[in-house]
Amino acid sequence: MAQITKGTERTLGQLVADASTDLKTIVKDEIALAKVEIKADVAKGGKGAGLLAGAGLFALYLLGFLLLTLAWGLHAAGLQLWIGLLITSGVLLVITLILALLGVSALKKVKGKPARTIDNAQRTVAAIKPPKV
Repeated sequence: MAQITKGTERTLGQLVADASTDLKTIVKDEIALAKVEIKADVAKGGKGAGLLAGAGLFALYLLGFLLLTLAWGLHAAGLQLWIGLLITSGVLLVITLILALLGVSALKKVKGKPARTIDNAQRTVAAIKPPKV
């Protein structure tokens, strides 16, 4: 803002120019804040999607082991090898469930909108608006 010296008054044009500059700065800052908030939400969403992808991979391994267990269990009909394969499948199932729960939990934390930016913009509009008579 321009400095006011004693005995000089600023013109209407100077006041409008200063207000325009201040408004541009406010808008730029609000856009920057929105970008930061959205970037944080995208990172959370990416983490959740990665965990769900890991759960999907382990689910595929689980399916393979379950099918192998069934085949060897039927073939062996009482041999102890299939029991070991079944235990392996059970461990994969537990890992799959844990990854899926972590992924869903991470995705629930995504807000989807820049709440602070919206709040700041509403407060800015309220401060600029002339009071109702």
